[in-house]
Amino acid sequence: MELDLLQAALLVIVGIAAGFLNVMAGGGSLLTVPVMVFMGLPGPVANGTNRIAILAQNLTAVATFAKRGFSDFKLSLSLAVCALPGAVAGALLGTQLDGIWFNRALAVIMVAVMLIMHFDKGSQQHAEDHQPSRQQLINGHLLMVAAGFWGGFIQLGVGFIIMPILNKVMGLDLVRTNMHKVFIIASYTIAALIVFASQVELLLMVGLALALGNSIGGYLGAHFTISKGERLIRIVLNLVLIGLIIKLLFTA
Repeated sequence: MELDLLQAALLVIVGIAAGFLNVMAGGGSLLTVPVMVFMGLPGPVANGTNRIAILAQNLTAVATFAKRGFSDFKLSLSLAVCALPGAVAGALLGTQLDGIWFNRALAVIMVAVMLIMHFDKGSQQHAEDHQPSRQQLINGHLLMVAAGFWGGFIQLGVGFIIMPILNKVMGLDLVRTNMHKVFIIASYTIAALIVFASQVELLLMVGLALALGNSIGGYLGAHFTISKGERLIRIVLNLVLIGLIIKLLFTA
């Protein structure tokens, strides 16, 4: 596929929006993957090429969080290691992805996440220095295997799965939830990208144009996460959830 200037500009613009949403809440790939399919890429190729941008976006976000003093690489790494086997298995399945039923499943997941994070008042008040208990750590690491599978499989909406694991199950505040989330996704995306590259043809120029936009959006998302805190994250999260649920349930 030859990429002209207009298409490249479109990918960068869409990537900025997607990167911002991905870091703040999730669902950015529901913008980028359909755009690539609209440009003529087969589903598995778009799914795999999208990982180039996801990797760049989350590496940028990790660096931004760390530069601002938000990092816990020991916990982030252990969670990422648990997500890795699921991500590899999911990516192998994702290379064969066909059909639209995953849209409905994703909508159901997002409804559940919205109910848990918005209406469960007990999960909304977490001290910034809260340290998860041993049981919370065990539960979070076990659930991360399933989150990794979804991320490797389709990536779309994985933030809506990882965020309640970190926030609700492990008791982390939403700023640190996003801090760990971007590290976990960056780590397993490397493995998923290798799997996709070995199974389908990835379009490097498309991926790089998208990666530029996603990186800018990822930087902005991390910056606003830190400066605006939980209130802005909740507003963005709920708005994105509502919009994507409507889209997934009522459009083909």
